[in-house]
Amino acid sequence: MIEKIDVENVNVPGQVTRVDAGKYNDMRAAMMAVLPAAPPGLSHAEVVSSVTPHLSESLFPGGKTAGWWSKTVQLDLEAKGLLVRVEGKPLRWYAAR
Repeated sequence: MIEKIDVENVNVPGQVTRVDAGKYNDMRAAMMAVLPAAPPGLSHAEVVSSVTPHLSESLFPGGKTAGWWSKTVQLDLEAKGLLVRVEGKPLRWYAAR
């Protein structure tokens, strides 16, 4: 049985979704390892390319689904106040440390 974890979405307050805890935790650790602690931060594309080498090959073979998981974790961490969104285009994020 796959362990699940609740995630939030900063864009839909109060919405909680259950996702695979192993993939979530692996992506979260990778994102926190690569995100800077100050602006200008990283764009979504930069996050995906930066986290891919840090991901478990067994969970993300060849980086497959890294884009979806990085967005899911980003929205959750932003809702929890652990990531800060920098206004502008493209959107960028940094870790609130």
